[in-house]
Amino acid sequence: MSATPSAQDDVGHLALEGELTIYHAAEVKQQVLAALRASPVLELNLAGVTELDTAGLQVLMLAKQTAQAEQRELRLVQHSQPVVEVLQLLDLGAFFGDALLIHA
Repeated sequence: MSATPSAQDDVGHLALEGELTIYHAAEVKQQVLAALRASPVLELNLAGVTELDTAGLQVLMLAKQTAQAEQRELRLVQHSQPVVEVLQLLDLGAFFGDALLIHA
């Protein structure tokens, strides 16, 4: 799993690539929380995520809860098919406020 941070204006961008699984969850958690705290809005690009398990899902859910608690915004963008499948299976579109999944 690799992450590529970038920033434009007040919106931070972080692209995740590879497996978002138990084997990488601790590392990704640190990267996502650091990027979230670096700007008021974080767009988390999930296009490169090839696999998502419950540990990876917990990282995403923690990031969403942290954003809400700290009055920041987390946006999931460019969902890969594995991400869409897991979030739809668990009906988590509303939890993430994700228009792509809510309307699906």
